[in-house]
Amino acid sequence: MKKIEAIIKPFKLEEVKDALHELGIQGMTVTEAKGFGRQKGHTEIYRGSEYTVDFLPKLKIELVITDDLVERAVAAIIKGAKTGKIGDGKIFVSPIEEAIRIRTEEKGDQAV
Repeated sequence: MKKIEAIIKPFKLEEVKDALHELGIQGMTVTEAKGFGRQKGHTEIYRGSEYTVDFLPKLKIELVITDDLVERAVAAIIKGAKTGKIGDGKIFVSPIEEAIRIRTEEKGDQAV
């Protein structure tokens, strides 16, 4: 099993969700996040004053899937989240040692 964490632009969530749903992936956790990468934020003018926005709004998507779906899931996230502009985000893939469904106590792939 692997855990995929993807940091994406908020307005791309539906496209990413739809692309993952096409693969049969239904469960995910979405968290609102703020951050910056190479773009280091930007400056805006509000009521005549200029200020720097260091942390840009992002969404963090987390999902745990079986090993055989990882490459297709990553490709689906890229397909849904990519705009071709700076700040599109990042994807991280990590191994998961164990998964347990609390309700039924199923373990491993059955819990996912």
